[in-house]
Amino acid sequence: MAQNPSPSAPADDEIDLGRLFGLLLDHKWWIVGITFLFMLGGGIYANLATPIYQADALVQVEETGGMRAPLDDMREMLGREPRASAELEILRSRMVLGQAVDRERLDLVVRPVHLPVIGEFLVRRGWARADAAMLGGPGAGYAWAGEHLSLGDLRVSPEMEGRVMELEVTGEDRFVLRHEEEEVGEGRVGEEASFMDGQVILFVEEVSAAPGARFELRRDSRLNAIRDLRNRFQASEQGSESGVFSLTYTDSDSDQARRALNAISDIYRQQNVERQAAEAEQSLEFLEDQVPEVRARLREAEDALNEYQVEQESVDMSMETQSILDRLVELDRQITELEFEEAEISRRYTQSHPTYVTLLEKREQLQNERRSLQEKIGGLPETQQQVLRLQRDVEVNQEVYVQLLNRMQELDITRAGTVGNVRILDDAAVLPSPVEPQRGLIVALATVLGGMLSVALVLLRGMLNRGVESQEQIEELDLPVYATVPLSDVQQKLIKRLRRRRDSRSSGRREGAASEQGVVSGVLASYSPTDGAVEALRGLRSSLHFAMLEAGDNRLVITGPSPGVGKSFISVNLAAVCAQAGQKVLVVDADLRKGHIHHAFGESSAGGLSDMLTDKLTLSEAIRETDIEGLDYMARGSAPPNPAELLMNERFTRFLDQVSEEYDLVLIDTPPILAVTDASVVARHCSTTLMVVRFQLNPVREIETARRRLESAGVETRGAILNSMEATASASYGYGYYHYSYK
Repeated sequence: MAQNPSPSAPADDEIDLGRLFGLLLDHKWWIVGITFLFMLGGGIYANLATPIYQADALVQVEETGGMRAPLDDMREMLGREPRASAELEILRSRMVLGQAVDRERLDLVVRPVHLPVIGEFLVRRGWARADAAMLGGPGAGYAWAGEHLSLGDLRVSPEMEGRVMELEVTGEDRFVLRHEEEEVGEGRVGEEASFMDGQVILFVEEVSAAPGARFELRRDSRLNAIRDLRNRFQASEQGSESGVFSLTYTDSDSDQARRALNAISDIYRQQNVERQAAEAEQSLEFLEDQVPEVRARLREAEDALNEYQVEQESVDMSMETQSILDRLVELDRQITELEFEEAEISRRYTQSHPTYVTLLEKREQLQNERRSLQEKIGGLPETQQQVLRLQRDVEVNQEVYVQLLNRMQELDITRAGTVGNVRILDDAAVLPSPVEPQRGLIVALATVLGGMLSVALVLLRGMLNRGVESQEQIEELDLPVYATVPLSDVQQKLIKRLRRRRDSRSSGRREGAASEQGVVSGVLASYSPTDGAVEALRGLRSSLHFAMLEAGDNRLVITGPSPGVGKSFISVNLAAVCAQAGQKVLVVDADLRKGHIHHAFGESSAGGLSDMLTDKLTLSEAIRETDIEGLDYMARGSAPPNPAELLMNERFTRFLDQVSEEYDLVLIDTPPILAVTDASVVARHCSTTLMVVRFQLNPVREIETARRRLESAGVETRGAILNSMEATASASYGYGYYHYSYK
């Protein structure tokens, strides 16, 4: 056999991307399987999940509603703050949503009790009670398609708010009510019933369900119902400052979603009308209070003007004085309007508000202009000044008085016929298909999640399991590798056959239990002599022939760092190929605790090494012949309480000396060196010790620790055997390993 050279293995603390890629290739079917399971789970969830429907509506908030309110011209002049955010907050307020809860009784929850997990899915598919009974399903105790309960009223005490009660139909018009699995009373359909000393008042209008059907009832507090409604309700403005709002509401009941959204939009429109009417009422009351005062001032101004003209025998104004008067009257009128406006907005805003600040600035500007005109008036003759002042008072008060009367009439009409500035453009309508769950998206996300999780698990497992994958990793420890033994499929079949035979003959107890990787069953060298593992052992036989020429004896110890590395398999089959070459070989099972070499020859462990060391058997009685010429073996014997002490006994030393003279090769299978000290005890009596390392099982540090354990006992490890080598992508990509080909 030949092996191509390969690059050196990466250090333990380095990330080998090639090896990680190889791990993914090695476990591709695991990745595909886990991904498929996640995809299947996502599909099942998407179909079993309760569908959620969405209703949508469209409303518009116009700039004004109906007749223009008082001082609207002044408000437009001063500027108006954006209304979109304010209207959205009104839509989400408890004032609007609370009325919707009351109108649609959203605080009353009635939920049929369906079959767990798949019940809602079957009901959505139209499964009736008869269908469930026909297929042998558990129909009793659950509600099915076509069965419903109409609740007239449910009043509970504050302590019972939010608590779930269960109503079970017992007859055509009778039911029982339970709370916390305890029956609290019976009732009849169409009659109001009291339960729990008046804590629950229930009125069931109609029940259409077979006896045994159950329904869950709950009365939430009004605040919780509003909060739930707000979570399901969304409002947003279409575009920027468009005044058009899109309203949506989601619910598992499409009809309830439509009715709830219609209630919200209608209540919002109605409160807008009421708010507009209330504003008109307040403005009207304010103007009605001002009219008598303005009328009195007008009479006083007229009387003063008449008296002065009589005294001065009718004084006329020049054209210049008349123009000054007209402008002064206009300024006084505007200032008076601003004073009315200030009196109105002072109830809404503080003086630091932008609208209030703008008003004050405008008034200051008008007052400055009026002071400028008054300076001009000071240069006129005295009679002209007095006539101008009196005439100004008359015209200003008359203008204000007429304007107040006109606006009072407008407000009266507005109050009587207020329609508001909210218009419902589209009534609530429910989309035909549910918005949740989005089946395609859920399946896609589940598939991606499954793929990512499976890849992460494979990579994590590969990074945590740093078992050796090439002989170069072992040789870096200055430990020569005498053979690389590939994993034998035939041996795995023999192991399974042995397990089935042992299970059929045992009554629930397995003697010498061991892992599948470590149990031998039949001699592979005899059963399949052309197997690749046997060919590798033949190469090991040749290597040992030269390695043991300088040894002090013909004893070979086979050990390993941990259980399950295949020590017994190597020991038995190496002994077999040596015997087939004409040597006389004895295999000794020195694992007095869990040795299982006897399984390879189809016999029991009784009557072996431990029995001989305790003088229960002689040497000739303990040694057993096999079907392979030249090969004998000694089983471990009965499990002793002190294995290490037996192996340290002088009898064991005499035994080794005696069999070394009678056989060409004495091969001793020992326990794992890191588990117990038996291997070091045995190896001190032998000149050659080999360590079996399993592919992808034993890390480099573990191998180094095992060798140091032997060295501390005065035993030199001559080399290693890399067992169960597989041609994996991770080994090939990570370490450049090229697997062997045997004929």
